[in-house]
Amino acid sequence: MTPTDLTITPRDRRFARDRRAAPHWLNGDPIATAFFNALSITFPRGEAYFIDSVRAFRDGVPDKLAGEIAAFIRQEVVHSREHLAFNRQVTDHGYDVARLDADVVMVLDLARQRPPIVSLAATMALEHFTAILAHELLSDPRHLDGADPEIAALWRWHAIEEIEHKGVAHDTWVHATRDWSRFRRWWVKNAMMLVVTKHFLHHRARGMMDLLRQDGITGRRAWGGLLHYALVRPGILRRVARPWLGYFLPGFHPWKVDDRALIALDESAYAAALPAAA
Repeated sequence: MTPTDLTITPRDRRFARDRRAAPHWLNGDPIATAFFNALSITFPRGEAYFIDSVRAFRDGVPDKLAGEIAAFIRQEVVHSREHLAFNRQVTDHGYDVARLDADVVMVLDLARQRPPIVSLAATMALEHFTAILAHELLSDPRHLDGADPEIAALWRWHAIEEIEHKGVAHDTWVHATRDWSRFRRWWVKNAMMLVVTKHFLHHRARGMMDLLRQDGITGRRAWGGLLHYALVRPGILRRVARPWLGYFLPGFHPWKVDDRALIALDESAYAAALPAAA
């Protein structure tokens, strides 16, 4: 269950407003940059969907969960704002993200045609995805090694808050389905994760390939580079495979892995950097 002493803290921070990073801001690597850029394009619309999905079931939840939902919403609103600003940098560099954005709109329009409880199940699955990616991002500095400092700070800040609120959608789901049998709850949750994973991997890969095509990288070079980056070195998707599988276990809860130490470590590093930045 979610730790009783957990505090979800919205951090209203702004990144890279007075300067523009290089087009290939992650170590000069177009593959790595496309990986993160394609993810970022999805965030503003996706996080609005997460907010709506959780908000639909907040009436009648316990007081502690109500406070966590409110903090979750505040965090997601600021995430959307900051990724909108980051995404403007992507387009300012000449990338056309219309197809990536259209993919997001199409998937979310289909999702909104389903009952609200299905949207909550999808949000719970995607929040697990973002939480395990955030854990990996903070635990292994290779993922942002050589990145533009301001952009790296944006991604670390986002990762911190994704870990912090990783149990909110799950706890809201448990409350909303409290009259369901344990088997029905488990089956629907797991089936939705399979659907979400299929769409997530397909559309994000397509978005990354679109960005790489605009860099003049196509065919085997693009696919080979992307697969090597995601699965071999640094292998962020390979490294989250085990926690992804953990979602399917009976009795799963996001906070069975208490990784608040990663938050404290990264927050300390952020605070230590402030005097130097000033």
